[in-house]
Amino acid sequence: MRALLWLASIIAASLLAFMLGGYATDVYRKMLVWIALALSYNFLFGVAGQIAFSQFAFAGVGAYGVVILAHKLGLPFGVALAGAIALCSLLAFIVAVPSTRLEGFYLALATLAFAQLFLVVVNEGGDLTGGTGGIAGYRLPDVFGYTLRGPWYTVVLVLLVALTLHILLRLERSSFGRACRAIKDNPAVAAAMGIDVRRTKVITFTLTSTLAGLAGAAYAYVDNVINPPVFGLDNIFLLLFMIIVGGMGRPAGAMLGAVLLYLAPFVLEPIVGHAYLVLFGVLVVLAILFQPKGLIGLIDRLVDRLGPEQRA
Repeated sequence: MRALLWLASIIAASLLAFMLGGYATDVYRKMLVWIALALSYNFLFGVAGQIAFSQFAFAGVGAYGVVILAHKLGLPFGVALAGAIALCSLLAFIVAVPSTRLEGFYLALATLAFAQLFLVVVNEGGDLTGGTGGIAGYRLPDVFGYTLRGPWYTVVLVLLVALTLHILLRLERSSFGRACRAIKDNPAVAAAMGIDVRRTKVITFTLTSTLAGLAGAAYAYVDNVINPPVFGLDNIFLLLFMIIVGGMGRPAGAMLGAVLLYLAPFVLEPIVGHAYLVLFGVLVVLAILFQPKGLIGLIDRLVDRLGPEQRA
């Protein structure tokens, strides 16, 4: 039954790609990338309790890596994609080894420093990274003889979200996921139970950062343009808000928060202008004060209240 639900959801999300117009398709594609990023960050922050601000930097490594390797250096696309993901994993491991020794605010600062360093590198990278203007004028090569254009590339993004969700759900329900939650609740108690706290943190950080890199590589071919502002601080904090508003530690909450906060500007900006950013801040504060479990927690409460009546 669960497999049929998964299949039906993937088919429905894929069919939507063939029903949308040009502008709506662009919005839908980028929303799918945000959902994939929110899912990986939800595991890192909501499940494992690591307050890191490097998720978009690793997405940038994936995006710039695949474009530079495939279109600047001329490597076959499969090799370029594998190389970009491998580079992302290596950098994530290098960052994780020292930074996961830190806790809370200090971990946030360390990963924020890495995110800033990444922006400096791409801005000052000259012809290799395109500098402040980024890289444009490339296209996704044929994959195994198939041309993935238009709605078919949107289907690829749907499959990316499904793959990310599947991996993280399996991980969360495993002993490793339980170890991550134990470390989040109390690292000292987790260590006393025999959990290798540092090893678990390093693996979690590396895996979720690699998934972010995969999402970044997919984003590189949404508009066939990449530039530094996309991977800047504004989007890092927006990703954090998505998790808080949607519901920390819950994949459904991460997806709900990503959809809501990504689409909100398209609805609010024509009405209130840039003041919608203030509404974002108010929404986050209200969520923390009155609904700490996020919107998904509110939905759970409504379902619990309706449940007895429906069963009756």
